[in-house]
Amino acid sequence: MGNTVLDFNKILKECGVDSEPPDVVLNRISSLDEFYTFDQIVDIYNYILKNYINYDLLAGVIKLSDSHKSSSTMLILIDILLKKCAKLEDIDDYVNLRVLCIKAIANYKDTTTLNILLYCLNNKEENYKIRLTCADALGRIGDKYAVKPLIDVVKDENEKSIYVKESATFALGLLGDISAIEPLVSIMEAKQGLWDKFSFLKEKIVEALGKLNINNTNVLKVFKSSLMDSSPMVRINTIEALMNSEYDEAPELIRKALHDSDEEVQRNALIALFNLQGEDILNEVISLPVYSKFLKEEAEYMLSEYVDNQEEDD
Repeated sequence: MGNTVLDFNKILKECGVDSEPPDVVLNRISSLDEFYTFDQIVDIYNYILKNYINYDLLAGVIKLSDSHKSSSTMLILIDILLKKCAKLEDIDDYVNLRVLCIKAIANYKDTTTLNILLYCLNNKEENYKIRLTCADALGRIGDKYAVKPLIDVVKDENEKSIYVKESATFALGLLGDISAIEPLVSIMEAKQGLWDKFSFLKEKIVEALGKLNINNTNVLKVFKSSLMDSSPMVRINTIEALMNSEYDEAPELIRKALHDSDEEVQRNALIALFNLQGEDILNEVISLPVYSKFLKEEAEYMLSEYVDNQEEDD
Protein backbone atom coordinates (compact mmCIF):
# COMPACT_ATOMS: atom_id res chain seq x y z
CA MET A 1 0.00 0.00 0.00
CA GLY A 2 3.05 2.27 0.45
CA ASN A 3 2.19 5.88 1.30
CA THR A 4 -1.33 5.66 -0.16
CA VAL A 5 -3.73 8.10 1.48
CA LEU A 6 -6.41 6.03 3.15
CA ASP A 7 -10.10 6.59 2.55
CA PHE A 8 -11.22 5.89 6.10
CA ASN A 9 -14.91 6.26 5.34
CA LYS A 10 -14.69 3.71 2.55
CA ILE A 11 -12.68 1.24 4.65
CA LEU A 12 -15.07 1.45 7.57
CA LYS A 13 -18.13 1.26 5.34
CA GLU A 14 -16.74 -1.99 3.91
CA CYS A 15 -16.32 -3.18 7.51
CA GLY A 16 -20.02 -2.45 8.03
CA VAL A 17 -19.48 0.18 10.73
CA ASP A 18 -22.87 1.81 10.05
CA SER A 19 -24.85 -1.31 9.24
CA GLU A 20 -23.48 -4.35 11.10
CA PRO A 21 -23.38 -5.25 14.83
CA PRO A 22 -20.17 -4.10 16.61
CA ASP A 23 -18.84 -7.66 17.04
CA VAL A 24 -19.04 -8.22 13.26
CA VAL A 25 -17.41 -4.87 12.57
CA LEU A 26 -14.60 -5.51 15.02
CA ASN A 27 -13.93 -8.93 13.54
CA ARG A 28 -13.56 -7.31 10.11
CA ILE A 29 -11.38 -4.53 11.48
CA SER A 30 -9.12 -7.10 13.16
CA SER A 31 -8.59 -8.79 9.78
CA LEU A 32 -7.37 -5.57 8.14
CA ASP A 33 -3.81 -6.50 9.14
CA GLU A 34 -3.80 -8.75 6.08
CA PHE A 35 -4.24 -5.79 3.73
CA TYR A 36 -2.62 -2.77 5.36
CA THR A 37 0.73 -1.88 6.88
CA PHE A 38 1.34 -1.42 10.59
CA ASP A 39 1.22 2.37 10.32
CA GLN A 40 -1.95 2.27 8.24
CA ILE A 41 -3.69 0.04 10.78
CA VAL A 42 -2.70 2.49 13.52
CA ASP A 43 -4.16 5.32 11.43
CA ILE A 44 -7.44 3.41 11.06
CA TYR A 45 -7.63 2.75 14.81
CA ASN A 46 -6.87 6.39 15.56
CA TYR A 47 -9.50 7.60 13.13
CA ILE A 48 -12.15 5.46 14.82
CA LEU A 49 -11.13 6.56 18.30
CA LYS A 50 -11.36 10.23 17.31
CA ASN A 51 -14.52 10.12 15.23
CA TYR A 52 -16.93 7.52 16.64
CA ILE A 53 -18.92 7.48 19.86
CA ASN A 54 -20.24 3.91 19.97
CA TYR A 55 -19.06 2.26 23.20
CA ASP A 56 -18.74 -1.31 21.89
CA LEU A 57 -16.83 -0.16 18.81
CA LEU A 58 -14.47 2.09 20.77
CA ALA A 59 -13.88 -0.50 23.49
CA GLY A 60 -13.07 -3.13 20.89
CA VAL A 61 -10.66 -0.86 19.02
CA ILE A 62 -8.87 0.07 22.27
CA LYS A 63 -8.29 -3.63 22.90
CA LEU A 64 -7.16 -4.21 19.31
CA SER A 65 -4.76 -1.27 19.48
CA ASP A 66 -2.98 -2.87 22.43
CA SER A 67 -1.08 -5.17 20.06
CA HIS A 68 0.32 -2.16 18.17
CA LYS A 69 1.09 0.26 21.03
CA SER A 70 1.65 3.33 18.89
CA SER A 71 2.54 6.55 20.68
CA SER A 72 -0.02 8.37 18.53
CA THR A 73 -2.75 6.06 19.83
CA MET A 74 -1.58 6.56 23.40
CA LEU A 75 -2.08 10.32 23.03
CA ILE A 76 -5.65 9.77 21.87
CA LEU A 77 -6.29 7.44 24.82
CA ILE A 78 -5.05 10.18 27.11
CA ASP A 79 -7.41 12.66 25.45
CA ILE A 80 -10.35 10.32 26.04
CA LEU A 81 -9.28 9.88 29.67
CA LEU A 82 -9.04 13.64 30.16
CA LYS A 83 -12.42 14.19 28.47
CA LYS A 84 -10.90 15.99 25.50
CA CYS A 85 -12.81 13.83 23.00
CA ALA A 86 -16.53 13.50 22.27
CA LYS A 87 -18.39 12.02 25.25
CA LEU A 88 -20.69 9.02 25.18
CA GLU A 89 -24.23 9.84 26.23
CA ASP A 90 -24.40 6.98 28.73
CA ILE A 91 -22.36 8.04 31.78
CA ASP A 92 -21.57 4.47 32.85
CA ASP A 93 -20.35 3.57 29.37
CA TYR A 94 -18.18 6.67 29.31
CA VAL A 95 -16.62 5.83 32.68
CA ASN A 96 -15.99 2.25 31.56
CA LEU A 97 -14.42 3.50 28.32
CA ARG A 98 -12.06 5.76 30.26
CA VAL A 99 -11.19 2.81 32.52
CA LEU A 100 -10.22 0.82 29.42
CA CYS A 101 -8.07 3.75 28.30
CA ILE A 102 -6.19 3.75 31.62
CA LYS A 103 -5.54 0.01 31.38
CA ALA A 104 -4.30 0.40 27.82
CA ILE A 105 -2.10 3.35 28.81
CA ALA A 106 -0.56 1.27 31.62
CA ASN A 107 0.42 -1.39 29.08
CA TYR A 108 2.69 1.13 27.35
CA LYS A 109 4.86 1.30 30.50
CA ASP A 110 5.55 4.92 29.52
CA THR A 111 6.67 7.00 32.50
CA THR A 112 5.62 10.22 30.74
CA THR A 113 2.03 9.27 31.57
CA LEU A 114 2.61 9.25 35.35
CA ASN A 115 1.61 12.87 35.94
CA ILE A 116 -1.66 12.37 34.04
CA LEU A 117 -2.51 9.26 36.01
CA LEU A 118 -1.59 10.96 39.28
CA TYR A 119 -3.76 13.92 38.35
CA CYS A 120 -6.78 11.66 37.86
CA LEU A 121 -5.98 9.63 40.99
CA ASN A 122 -5.77 12.70 43.20
CA ASN A 123 -8.92 14.31 41.82
CA LYS A 124 -11.46 13.45 44.51
CA GLU A 125 -14.26 14.71 42.29
CA GLU A 126 -13.42 12.01 39.78
CA ASN A 127 -15.33 8.72 39.55
CA TYR A 128 -13.88 6.16 41.96
CA LYS A 129 -13.47 3.59 39.15
CA ILE A 130 -11.18 5.99 37.31
CA ARG A 131 -9.18 6.70 40.44
CA LEU A 132 -8.65 3.10 41.53
CA THR A 133 -7.71 2.06 37.98
CA CYS A 134 -5.15 4.89 37.88
CA ALA A 135 -3.66 3.63 41.14
CA ASP A 136 -3.38 0.13 39.71
CA ALA A 137 -1.85 1.53 36.50
CA LEU A 138 0.82 3.39 38.47
CA GLY A 139 1.84 0.11 40.08
CA ARG A 140 1.96 -1.68 36.75
CA ILE A 141 4.06 1.00 35.06
CA GLY A 142 6.54 0.42 37.86
CA ASP A 143 8.14 3.81 38.34
CA LYS A 144 9.29 4.61 41.88
CA TYR A 145 8.19 8.23 41.39
CA ALA A 146 4.66 7.03 42.11
CA VAL A 147 5.47 5.58 45.55
CA LYS A 148 4.99 8.74 47.64
CA PRO A 149 1.70 9.80 45.97
CA LEU A 150 0.33 6.29 46.47
CA ILE A 151 1.38 6.28 50.11
CA ASP A 152 -0.34 9.64 50.55
CA VAL A 153 -3.57 8.14 49.20
CA VAL A 154 -3.42 5.18 51.59
CA LYS A 155 -2.67 7.41 54.58
CA ASP A 156 -5.22 10.11 53.73
CA GLU A 157 -7.80 10.07 56.52
CA ASN A 158 -10.11 12.24 54.41
CA GLU A 159 -10.13 9.78 51.50
CA LYS A 160 -13.71 8.56 51.29
CA SER A 161 -13.18 5.71 48.84
CA ILE A 162 -11.89 2.58 50.53
CA TYR A 163 -11.59 1.01 47.08
CA VAL A 164 -9.12 3.69 45.97
CA LYS A 165 -7.08 3.03 49.11
CA GLU A 166 -7.15 -0.69 48.37
CA SER A 167 -5.96 -0.19 44.81
CA ALA A 168 -3.20 2.20 45.92
CA THR A 169 -2.03 -0.39 48.46
CA PHE A 170 -1.96 -3.11 45.83
CA ALA A 171 0.05 -0.80 43.55
CA LEU A 172 2.63 -0.24 46.29
CA GLY A 173 3.11 -4.00 46.49
CA LEU A 174 3.68 -4.14 42.75
CA LEU A 175 6.21 -1.32 42.88
CA GLY A 176 8.20 -3.17 45.53
CA ASP A 177 9.85 -0.06 46.96
CA ILE A 178 11.11 -0.42 50.54
CA SER A 179 10.11 3.18 51.31
CA ALA A 180 6.52 1.91 51.42
CA ILE A 181 7.23 -0.34 54.42
CA GLU A 182 7.14 2.24 57.20
CA PRO A 183 3.89 3.94 56.08
CA LEU A 184 2.11 0.61 55.57
CA VAL A 185 3.26 -0.68 58.94
CA SER A 186 2.15 2.54 60.66
CA ILE A 187 -1.29 2.24 59.09
CA MET A 188 -1.68 -1.32 60.35
CA GLU A 189 -0.50 -0.33 63.83
CA ALA A 190 -2.90 2.62 64.01
CA LYS A 191 -5.87 0.24 64.41
CA GLN A 192 -8.39 2.86 63.38
CA GLY A 193 -12.08 1.96 63.47
CA LEU A 194 -11.97 1.88 59.69
CA TRP A 195 -10.29 -1.55 59.79
CA ASP A 196 -13.17 -3.30 61.51
CA LYS A 197 -15.49 -2.31 58.68
CA PHE A 198 -13.09 -2.81 55.79
CA SER A 199 -10.91 -5.78 56.63
CA PHE A 200 -10.08 -6.35 52.98
CA LEU A 201 -7.87 -3.25 53.09
CA LYS A 202 -5.84 -4.97 55.78
CA GLU A 203 -5.65 -7.97 53.45
CA LYS A 204 -4.15 -5.77 50.75
CA ILE A 205 -1.65 -4.18 53.12
CA VAL A 206 -0.47 -7.58 54.33
CA GLU A 207 -0.27 -8.73 50.71
CA ALA A 208 1.72 -5.62 49.75
CA LEU A 209 4.14 -6.11 52.66
CA GLY A 210 4.55 -9.72 51.60
CA LYS A 211 5.38 -8.72 48.03
CA LEU A 212 8.07 -6.36 49.32
CA ASN A 213 9.68 -9.46 50.86
CA ILE A 214 11.97 -7.53 53.19
CA ASN A 215 13.33 -9.09 56.40
CA ASN A 216 12.11 -6.29 58.63
CA THR A 217 11.35 -6.47 62.36
CA ASN A 218 8.36 -4.14 62.13
CA VAL A 219 6.86 -6.10 59.26
CA LEU A 220 7.24 -9.33 61.22
CA LYS A 221 5.45 -7.64 64.12
CA VAL A 222 2.56 -6.79 61.77
CA PHE A 223 2.43 -10.39 60.54
CA LYS A 224 2.32 -11.74 64.08
CA SER A 225 -0.57 -9.43 64.90
CA SER A 226 -2.37 -10.22 61.63
CA LEU A 227 -2.31 -13.95 62.39
CA MET A 228 -4.73 -13.14 65.23
CA ASP A 229 -6.93 -10.80 63.20
CA SER A 230 -10.69 -11.30 63.32
CA SER A 231 -10.82 -11.69 59.53
CA PRO A 232 -9.97 -15.19 58.20
CA MET A 233 -8.81 -13.67 54.90
CA VAL A 234 -6.35 -11.40 56.68
CA ARG A 235 -4.99 -14.47 58.47
CA ILE A 236 -4.77 -16.42 55.21
CA ASN A 237 -2.94 -13.57 53.45
CA THR A 238 -0.55 -13.40 56.38
CA ILE A 239 0.18 -17.12 56.11
CA GLU A 240 1.00 -16.72 52.43
CA ALA A 241 3.21 -13.71 53.12
CA LEU A 242 5.10 -15.63 55.80
CA MET A 243 5.47 -18.66 53.53
CA ASN A 244 7.17 -16.50 50.90
CA SER A 245 9.30 -14.62 53.42
CA GLU A 246 12.80 -15.26 54.73
CA TYR A 247 11.92 -15.01 58.42
CA ASP A 248 13.38 -17.84 60.49
CA GLU A 249 10.25 -17.74 62.66
CA ALA A 250 7.88 -18.19 59.69
CA PRO A 251 7.31 -21.99 59.97
CA GLU A 252 6.61 -21.81 63.71
CA LEU A 253 4.22 -18.89 63.30
CA ILE A 254 2.36 -20.68 60.53
CA ARG A 255 2.23 -23.85 62.60
CA LYS A 256 0.07 -22.04 65.19
CA ALA A 257 -2.52 -21.46 62.49
CA LEU A 258 -3.05 -25.23 62.21
CA HIS A 259 -5.24 -24.82 65.29
CA ASP A 260 -7.14 -21.81 63.93
CA SER A 261 -10.91 -21.72 64.47
CA ASP A 262 -11.48 -21.37 60.72
CA GLU A 263 -11.01 -24.50 58.60
CA GLU A 264 -9.91 -22.58 55.52
CA VAL A 265 -7.16 -20.93 57.56
CA GLN A 266 -6.10 -24.36 58.83
CA ARG A 267 -5.96 -25.69 55.28
CA ASN A 268 -3.85 -22.80 54.05
CA ALA A 269 -1.47 -23.18 56.97
CA LEU A 270 -1.07 -26.87 56.17
CA ILE A 271 -0.35 -26.13 52.51
CA ALA A 272 2.18 -23.46 53.47
CA LEU A 273 4.01 -25.79 55.84
CA PHE A 274 3.99 -28.57 53.26
CA ASN A 275 5.63 -26.17 50.79
CA LEU A 276 8.23 -25.23 53.40
CA GLN A 277 8.89 -28.59 55.08
CA GLY A 278 7.64 -31.34 52.82
CA GLU A 279 5.61 -34.45 53.68
CA ASP A 280 6.73 -34.69 57.32
CA ILE A 281 4.11 -32.18 58.38
CA LEU A 282 1.39 -34.23 56.66
CA ASN A 283 2.41 -37.37 58.53
CA GLU A 284 2.51 -35.44 61.79
CA VAL A 285 -1.01 -34.07 61.33
CA ILE A 286 -2.36 -37.50 60.41
CA SER A 287 -0.76 -39.28 63.37
CA LEU A 288 -1.19 -36.86 66.27
CA PRO A 289 -4.55 -36.45 68.08
CA VAL A 290 -4.12 -32.70 68.64
CA TYR A 291 -5.23 -31.83 65.12
CA SER A 292 -8.82 -31.52 63.91
CA LYS A 293 -10.63 -34.18 61.90
CA PHE A 294 -10.91 -31.74 59.02
CA LEU A 295 -7.16 -31.10 58.99
CA LYS A 296 -6.36 -34.80 59.16
CA GLU A 297 -8.56 -35.45 56.13
CA GLU A 298 -6.83 -32.62 54.27
CA ALA A 299 -3.43 -34.02 55.17
CA GLU A 300 -4.42 -37.53 54.02
CA TYR A 301 -5.66 -36.16 50.71
CA MET A 302 -2.51 -34.08 50.17
CA LEU A 303 -0.28 -37.02 51.06
CA SER A 304 -2.07 -39.32 48.59
CA GLU A 305 -1.68 -36.67 45.88
CA TYR A 306 1.99 -36.29 46.75
CA VAL A 307 2.61 -40.05 46.63
CA ASP A 308 0.80 -40.38 43.31
CA ASN A 309 2.88 -37.60 41.79
CA GLN A 310 6.07 -39.18 43.08
CA GLU A 311 5.13 -42.51 41.49
CA GLU A 312 4.37 -40.81 38.17
CA ASP A 313 7.76 -39.09 38.24
CA ASP A 314 9.46 -42.43 38.87
